Amino acid sequence: MRLATFKHISSKNANYAAAEAYLTFEHDEFTMKPKVDENGRLIPRENYRISTRNCGEEDFAIACLRANLRYGKNQKREDVKSHHYIISFDPRDVPDHGLTVDQAQSLGEKFCREHFPGHQAIVCTHPDGHNGSGNVHVHIVINSLRIEAVPFLPYMDRPGDTQPGRKHRCTDAAMEYFRAEVMELCHGAGLYQIDLLGGSKTRVTEREYWAKKKGQLALDAENAALAEQGLPIKQTKFETDKDKLRQEIRVALSDAISFDDFSEKLLRRGITVKESRGRLSYLTPDRAKPITARKLGDDFDKAAVFAALERNQKRTKVHSVPTMQERIRQQDDVGRVVDMEAARDKGRGYENWATIHNLKQASRAYRLYQEMGFESREELDDACNAARVKAEDLRAQMKTIDAAIKEKKEFRSHLIAYFKTKELTKGLNACKSEKVRQKYRDEHESDFVILNAAKRYFDSRGLKKLPSYKALQAEVEQLIQEKNALYSEYKEAQNEANRLATVRHNIDQLLGDRQERKQEQER
Repeated sequence: MRLATFKHISSKNANYAAAEAYLTFEHDEFTMKPKVDENGRLIPRENYRISTRNCGEEDFAIACLRANLRYGKNQKREDVKSHHYIISFDPRDVPDHGLTVDQAQSLGEKFCREHFPGHQAIVCTHPDGHNGSGNVHVHIVINSLRIEAVPFLPYMDRPGDTQPGRKHRCTDAAMEYFRAEVMELCHGAGLYQIDLLGGSKTRVTEREYWAKKKGQLALDAENAALAEQGLPIKQTKFETDKDKLRQEIRVALSDAISFDDFSEKLLRRGITVKESRGRLSYLTPDRAKPITARKLGDDFDKAAVFAALERNQKRTKVHSVPTMQERIRQQDDVGRVVDMEAARDKGRGYENWATIHNLKQASRAYRLYQEMGFESREELDDACNAARVKAEDLRAQMKTIDAAIKEKKEFRSHLIAYFKTKELTKGLNACKSEKVRQKYRDEHESDFVILNAAKRYFDSRGLKKLPSYKALQAEVEQLIQEKNALYSEYKEAQNEANRLATVRHNIDQLLGDRQERKQEQER
């Protein structure tokens, strides 16, 4: 690790002593098993600092178990028993800023005290990372159960989270808040600080990190054996399946000019790309479950892929004059500016990030405003309203088609049920006596219920002649095709409406800030 980072790991392990053992004794970085000396004794770590909170005179493990029994929590196998947070400082902080293990421990205790009050906790600082990377890092392990009432903290979203007996929840919003607080922590201590909120172009998960480490060691050993035998070495750098997938995506994305073109190029390589709820995922031939873009990095999500496709498309249309809508789509996406009042409440680190973010987005919005040819605020309003009305009209059409599809599918289900059970009538008519007919009805009672329900459905709609299943299925498929085509058009209109609304919001924010500064200068 070569920069300040913040990680979270949740654990369902009921052995709280294992966490303390990991922090105080040497462990193999691959197997995570404790190291032992020649006499079979555990090897203590060197130069670490450790402290506990809210444990009284007891060990962390005993205190946690007593609290869990008192409140009747963390008794099930699937319960999250503890949360493990890791703050890793930049290795350069040691020579450049004089960061010591004691200072890092003090910062970790402060962070734990401010953000995890009411929890039993261990705070432990190690002077070095994996492979002698030199990054001082702090481990904070908390019992998931809260044993004291605490104030309502900014990352909480439920009032009951403040009460004893409730459990800590690490949500996405909480992680974003913690990252901002780590940025503020580094800033306040005069340490190196990076943007922990801006995402990662190539994201490597904990599992992939260790897979690369183990794979590289195995490859090095194999290459050493080949070298001893005088055989050629074909590969020196180990690549995970995700590394190979990233490379394939980048190759396909280098010259694709549309999403269909991109999908086709990947499909030739045996990779299926799918869009669902605004997110992309990639399925390789050797997997049953697709890999989401989130696990690969920001370069592979929908926004980055479509931006690359539009840049490629722009290169192929150098000699053509783009329309205003094409110019809008060819620009980088513009994001909404952040409310600075709310940003100040999240700490100085987040405020610094928000200030830079707002400047970029406001500048980008103003550039788009000019390039789209608007001459007044009213023209921008008209364009926003027209885009919104178009998106709403398309959505209304989609709802109408959805209702038609639902009705056709219901009709289809009753038609299938009728065809499967209509022979019951012939069997009933073949019965010679009422006693035999009643027995026949009892034996096929569930089938008669289905048949009668289908007949009532047909009668309620005044149907005298039933269509064939094939014809009805063709109607359903035609409606689905119309809906899919309309959905693509709707998403494009919705994206344009959102982009224009964001431009208008940012322009208003920019003009409002300028007006406030002008009034302050006049005073």
